[in-house]
Amino acid sequence: MSNNPVYLTQEGFNKLREELDHLLNVRRREIAEQIAEAKAEGDLRENAGYDEAKNAQAFAEGRIRELEVKIRNAQIIDDSNSPTNLVALGRKVVVQEEGTSDEESYVIVGSTEADPRNGRISNESPIGKALMGKRKGAKVTVNTPGGNINFKIVRIE
Repeated sequence: MSNNPVYLTQEGFNKLREELDHLLNVRRREIAEQIAEAKAEGDLRENAGYDEAKNAQAFAEGRIRELEVKIRNAQIIDDSNSPTNLVALGRKVVVQEEGTSDEESYVIVGSTEADPRNGRISNESPIGKALMGKRKGAKVTVNTPGGNINFKIVRIE
């Protein structure tokens, strides 16, 4: 894993800490118990429970390492230092697609917290990149795999 900054809201940072705490203090113990139970059954060569528990252990340890790196490299998004009239990390931006009257809103977050179905898009996504640094009223063209989409920025919150 790299040492690149991981942009997170305070809420996102807290969620990662909670997940790490759960993995370290609960999940590890559960997996150790599963392995012990499987070992008690005898022959490990054809023991599906043992194999499953070892796979769960490998997954959990990998996730622990991933979370530790993200937390170590976390940079909490603080939009209080950027102008309120610019799209920036942590800001909510309301856009209108050209040719429609429908408005869509997005919160610009780091890639770790991106959840497009819930309106949280990464600053590294095509839409996020196109919106970053723009002002209210700006017209933005987004190059997507499905073709170009034209937006107008209605407001920034």
